[in-house]
Amino acid sequence: MTLYLLSLHQPQGELPDPEFLAGVMRQLGELRDELASNGSWVFGKGLHGPETATVLRARDGEVLVTDGPFVEGKEYLGGITIIDVPDLDAALDWGRRYALATTLPIEVRPFHREAGD
Repeated sequence: MTLYLLSLHQPQGELPDPEFLAGVMRQLGELRDELASNGSWVFGKGLHGPETATVLRARDGEVLVTDGPFVEGKEYLGGITIIDVPDLDAALDWGRRYALATTLPIEVRPFHREAGD
């Protein structure tokens, strides 16, 4: 099994209406339950908006602390899910399902394997 990150990229601006969001959350709960039932669920959570971020940068032996997002953009990382599945095809299948449930772009990336994995 391999760990994959499914990152949800959310557009800036107003949130969709509560009825739409309730449907999305219901579908995400169903996906999580299905992942958990087959032993593939590791972790997942939504994130607060980029305005809540604090960025730490090492520079000349010091650490500079700044408020706000790392980059300016029209989309930001809105949440993550980590799954443990056999291969990229399985991860992409789950990513497709997340994209359909959320209507958001989903980036699928494998984690590096550690020695002994």
